[in-house]
Amino acid sequence: MKEGGGRKQGAASPCAACKLLRRRCAQDCVFAPYFPADEPQKFANVHKVFGASNVNKMLQFQDLPMHQRGDAVSSMVYEANARVRDPVYGCVGAISSLQQQIDVLQTQLALAQAEVAHLRVRQNRCFSNHGPRPTSPTNTLDSHVKPIFDMDMVVDQASYGSSMWS
Repeated sequence: MKEGGGRKQGAASPCAACKLLRRRCAQDCVFAPYFPADEPQKFANVHKVFGASNVNKMLQFQDLPMHQRGDAVSSMVYEANARVRDPVYGCVGAISSLQQQIDVLQTQLALAQAEVAHLRVRQNRCFSNHGPRPTSPTNTLDSHVKPIFDMDMVVDQASYGSSMWS
């Protein structure tokens, strides 16, 4: 986004905000640097959620430095788009959904790690019962790897479905 002092010299089309508000786009339009004419939906959603007057006040707020106004507009656009998609929860709904996905993935990761540990213990028991391992480049690398857990892990497959790897 350009963050200059308004519209370019000789620009014929009004910015998306002025076009939606059906007003003449002035040379020093506060919306023009952030809502270009080729992105009308961007301002339409922001206007629907926040209102043009409030967006104008936020952009002209004394304590908001010029170099951070683009970030403020990006935040408003993100929140407005989320609010249009989910009018009740908005961004919080998206964050909650992502947190649930993280929780599910962490559970799956823990199950996979437990299954790997279990298989390593079984493999070590199997090789210790049948004598020393044959020496090969892969086995010498594996001999330095310690299992994650020292005890045999039993994973209740009934509550988690079948193996993740089958």
